[in-house]
Amino acid sequence: MSGLKLIDVSKSYGATRVLDGVSLAIAPREFIAFLGPSGSGKSTLLRIIAGLESLDAGEVRLGGARIDTLAPGARGIAMVFQHYALYPHMTVRENMAFGLVNAHVPKDEIARRIAQAAEILEITAQLDKKPAQMSGGQRQRVAIGRAIVKQPQLFLLDEPLSNLDAALRNRTRVELAQLRNRVDAALIMVTHDQAEAMTLADRIVIINDRRIQQVGTPAEVYARPANAFVARFVGSPAMAMLPATLDGAEGGRVQARLAEGTMLRTAVPTRGLEQGAAVEIGLRPEHVTLAAPGAEGLPARVELVERLGDRTFIYARLAGGPEIIAHAPGFSQVRPGDEVRLAIDAAAAHIFAADGTAHHPDARP
Repeated sequence: MSGLKLIDVSKSYGATRVLDGVSLAIAPREFIAFLGPSGSGKSTLLRIIAGLESLDAGEVRLGGARIDTLAPGARGIAMVFQHYALYPHMTVRENMAFGLVNAHVPKDEIARRIAQAAEILEITAQLDKKPAQMSGGQRQRVAIGRAIVKQPQLFLLDEPLSNLDAALRNRTRVELAQLRNRVDAALIMVTHDQAEAMTLADRIVIINDRRIQQVGTPAEVYARPANAFVARFVGSPAMAMLPATLDGAEGGRVQARLAEGTMLRTAVPTRGLEQGAAVEIGLRPEHVTLAAPGAEGLPARVELVERLGDRTFIYARLAGGPEIIAHAPGFSQVRPGDEVRLAIDAAAAHIFAADGTAHHPDARP
């Protein structure tokens, strides 16, 4: 069975272009996360798939059949909204049954589906309660259960965890990860939370400026971002971007000189890069550490220290102005205002050309 296909989907609101020629293929049981900043078009794309928005051009196909011409209820899709949208005067059982009753599904089949979904979501004991008697996490499970009983080919989740507090978000994130193994359908989740996307998704679709910027596994978009936008957007803390100039090569690998004069011998191949070009050097925090006492390193001034118990992130500023983020194990004693020296793992550095194109280091053995 084929999954979902988006073919050159475009959408405008008046003169404002929201989506521009978006194409994507999703496998039948794949979990996909749409990730991007506010206004990037990710929620609009989800609503187009659901049939809640019309497209201006392109096609949406599910299971091999075109569905963008069908009414929302005829598409074989179930959607879970950011707000639970439960009927307050109905019990959980009645909320979950509502769509099936309207579709004239037999009563015994409705009862079977509700019992099955309630067991999957561990809400069997809540079936005769009303939404007001339940916690936010329980209400979100009911909203998901209402989608499950429809037995769709595709689940659409629109910011499903955003209304939950931090503890419930973490717990419900685990439950969603378990859910995807219990349903025979693809899932697409819109989120602005990178932790959700990295934890749950088989692949992440990074959307910005009306287009898909990159599609890849969580490891791929983190380790080999397609361009400077993805590099800055994915990762917490974000990748540091240091202005540099290409200055020679060694063994077919690029050398780059930082603004303050330090030369970095990278593992990035020279192909596609012109000597003397102005570029940005991208460094993840784990590739920048505090230099050992007495060792050489980049001089920097600490501006902020983020202590997370098992690790510390040190936000510092180099001579000449650019910010860089270093990683230290455990509970570092470094303080804001300290002058430190930083050790750079130049072999892990990425290079971004003036147009944002990424050039990655060769894979390490």
